[in-house]
This record gives sequence, C-alpha cells and structure tokens, in this order.
Amino acid sequence: MIHLCELEAVGRHIIATSCPGGYWSGGRPSWVHGYPIAEENLMRIMTDISYLSPHTDLFNVIALDDPELFKYPIAYIIEVGWWTLTDREADALRAYIQKGGFVIVDDFKTLGWRGNGTGGWGPFEANMKRVLPGVRFFEMDASHPIFHSFFEVSTLDNFPQAYNSGRPVFRGVYEDNDPRKRLVMIVNYNTDISQYWEWSGRGLRPVDDTNEAYKIGVNYLIYGMTH
Repeated sequence: MIHLCELEAVGRHIIATSCPGGYWSGGRPSWVHGYPIAEENLMRIMTDISYLSPHTDLFNVIALDDPELFKYPIAYIIEVGWWTLTDREADALRAYIQKGGFVIVDDFKTLGWRGNGTGGWGPFEANMKRVLPGVRFFEMDASHPIFHSFFEVSTLDNFPQAYNSGRPVFRGVYEDNDPRKRLVMIVNYNTDISQYWEWSGRGLRPVDDTNEAYKIGVNYLIYGMTH
C-alpha cells in the first residue's frame, strides 16, 4: 500500500503519495487538514520567543527525496498511518537522520482509527524498519531533556488531546538504538499536538491546553536545533 506522508522542515513542506482511503480530508490528502494554519501559528510563536525569523506565511512543497531537505535541521511527519516510502525516499530519510537531522512525528491513532487495523503504528513501524533496519522505539517520560529545552513540561500524563481517547504515548528513536546517544526522532502516538496549533485562533479548545501544545512544539524545535 502507498500511505500518505507529510514531512516539513522549519519553513518547508514535503509530501508523498496517498493510499486508497488516505483522501478523507474533504477528498484531499489527509495531511492537508491542518495545513498551513498549524504551521503558520507555531512559526509565529517561534518568532515571538526567538531570533530565528522562521517563515510564517510561506511553506514550499517538495518531495521527500529532494536534496533540498538537507538544508533544514528539523523535519515534521504527520498522518503516518497513511504513510509508505519508496526505496529512494527511505534511503533519503536515513541519510538525513545520519547527517544530523531531527524528526518529529505527530498525529496518528490507536487500533481501529478510520478502519486501519493497526491504528497507524503498524504501517509507521514497518516503514521505519526500512529507514533504519533494526530500529527500536523507547518509551519517553518527562525527565528527558527534550521536555525542558525551553519550557518546563513536568508531566506527560495529562497532555491535552483534541478528540482522542486514552493517554498520549511518547516514544523516541536514538542513534544506534542507544538512549545514551543522540535522540534522532520523537514520536507522538495517539495524539495530535498540531490540532491545537491549528485551532488556537478559533477558541475551540481551552487556552491552557493550547499553551501546553505550543510549549511542547517549541521544545521540540529548540531541542532539534541544539542537538
């Protein structure tokens, strides 16, 4: 199957082809349901708290295996329950990680979501094993430095969710599967952090929850650019 991938570096957007069933967002690819509002809002927060001057109103679309990806230190993948990779794309993502790129994965669900028997984890894990053969996913907790790189996030137990049931799960991938080495990927499972970025200007969710979603997004970006 061919699943949808959305991968975005800071100020950059990267897509692959959707699978059958992956065009549920008004008949469009599933990754577009929050684009570009979520990205624009997060970049506005980064503008307010840093001197990075990220793009806030322009996100180009390129392919995953485009060499332009290597110009960006952070990549963002969303809706990985619809994701697959060509061999060339898998090779490109592996090279990106090995050269120091940091990957954020967000917005995929538990068993039975939209008829997907794995809830998204199965397709994601299978594809990641092609990117990094033998890859292991380590359970994360709030003690990891990524949750303290800018804002203090003291607990992950009650992290806000827009519409999912159950608790969010945070998992990490480390260089050489060694937690003592560099964290190369953070995975938000059974949650959709970007939904809060998208909705923050609409009054659809409590301000306190929205603030927490921004805190974790900012922390991910700061960590990725400093490690």
